[in-house]
Amino acid sequence: MPFAPRPAGSVTARIGLMMAMLALSALPGLAQTTGQAPKPKQPAPKAQPQKAQPQNAGAVTVELKAEPSQPEWTKVCGKEQAASTEVCYTTRDFVTDKGQRIAAVALYDAKGKGAQKLMRILVPLGFLVSPGTRIVLDKSQPVGGRFSSCLPHGCFVEAPVKDDFVAAIKKGTTLNVSARNQAGKEITFAIPVAGFGKAFDGPPIDPQVLAERQKQMQEEIQKRQEELRSQRMSDPAQAPAASAGAAAPKN
Repeated sequence: MPFAPRPAGSVTARIGLMMAMLALSALPGLAQTTGQAPKPKQPAPKAQPQKAQPQNAGAVTVELKAEPSQPEWTKVCGKEQAASTEVCYTTRDFVTDKGQRIAAVALYDAKGKGAQKLMRILVPLGFLVSPGTRIVLDKSQPVGGRFSSCLPHGCFVEAPVKDDFVAAIKKGTTLNVSARNQAGKEITFAIPVAGFGKAFDGPPIDPQVLAERQKQMQEEIQKRQEELRSQRMSDPAQAPAASAGAAAPKN
């Protein structure tokens, strides 16, 4: 459930489209997001005592890079439907080293009185709702993020941020977003933030350019949906397995 006001109307619709590409290729193997921890396996009879494992044993870091079709951070501005407040967000999609879309980041900046800056991050399914996520910019103090809503193949993490955090992103290099999957393993998405400050402080994208980009994304989404549909019809069992094998992160 959202814990901070979220932008509404056309602004939200735009980011929903720009982030929708992730929903078509979420990281396989991260199953379904749930608020319950997996049931522990029963120990084998007469099991020998084992040494305690470090808390982050088996942790996985997924190094991301910018989505090729979005060469730089993009700033979009618009009006909320429920008010005359202007809302801008600076956003970018990210992929793995194999080109699989895996995350999207947007930082909302509403201009109204008392408005709160909000970071929204779209991540794959499969993470425990509680305790949420930990967001760390380089070596700064962590910021807590909470799951707010999910699409069929990805969930939004939301975190209210202050001006000092935004200033740090402008000068930073890597945004690390960590969460635990159903097996209790910590997965960290290392997101590069170079160029964020230039876009955040600069002018918004031209509406005509944005409309053309959205059209291209819609066409790509439709094409990808048709490809997935064809794969499932030709071999329903093998298509998901092949996708999972290609996208699983490495330790």
